[in-house]
Amino acid sequence: MITDAQVESWLREDVGHHDVTNQVPGETTGRLVAKESGIAAGLDAATAVFDYLGVTVADRVEDGTAIEVGDVVLRVEGPAREVLRGERVAVNVAGHASGVASRTRRAVDAARAVSDDVRIAATRKTTPGLRGIEKRAVATAGGDTHRLDLSHMVMVKDNHIAELGLDGAVERFRERVSFATKIEVEVEDPEDAPRAATAGADVVLLDNMDPATTEHAVDLLAERADELGREVLAEASGGITVGTVPDYAATGVDVISMGSLTHSAASLDYSFRTGAEHR
Repeated sequence: MITDAQVESWLREDVGHHDVTNQVPGETTGRLVAKESGIAAGLDAATAVFDYLGVTVADRVEDGTAIEVGDVVLRVEGPAREVLRGERVAVNVAGHASGVASRTRRAVDAARAVSDDVRIAATRKTTPGLRGIEKRAVATAGGDTHRLDLSHMVMVKDNHIAELGLDGAVERFRERVSFATKIEVEVEDPEDAPRAATAGADVVLLDNMDPATTEHAVDLLAERADELGREVLAEASGGITVGTVPDYAATGVDVISMGSLTHSAASLDYSFRTGAEHR
């Protein structure tokens, strides 16, 4: 949910203490128009901005909708001053979220061209204060949110292994975690994948491996999972781009996680226009 406090902080940052620019009398209408094709997202946040200002959102498309140049994704009506005050914040947040969703959809489509089973997932490489919006954008485009925060899963990374050792780290966290919480272990060497499974990992993250090495690690992990008699998921991550997604999807991994879905997504270009709509 987008809270009033969150919206208020966005508006305070943009409007400041003495807004002369938007002191426009009367009532008006406004519309958010796509200037490029992509996947609409973040419109719930844009709506929250206008709701907070007492502006009526008369119509909007659903998040996850494929849009083309010229499509109107949101229409509003209300006091001109408040419409104009909400304009930039609404455009910024919807543009950013739509950029994340569009990049995610491209990655999902690239994976589906090879496999119907592999998931495209985001990471915790999100913008502070905007994680919820970015993760929702990933989900609405067909991606997986992965961990929303540190409480959702224990991930044993290189620094934990450096401090505690692989087996020691898994044992320590297993003693402290709820029965309902999974443990994931990051490895950089294919030979460590089955070792992580033996130590108790539910998910093994194959970090910064090329596709051929990833496939070798997946095979080793599958053999150990068979020996253990339980499922152990394989996740590929580290420098994977939309262009290389098909290569990784073909390796047999269950999940491909990509920090670039959120930290490198270009904002989708929107324009906000007020007044009469010309057709």
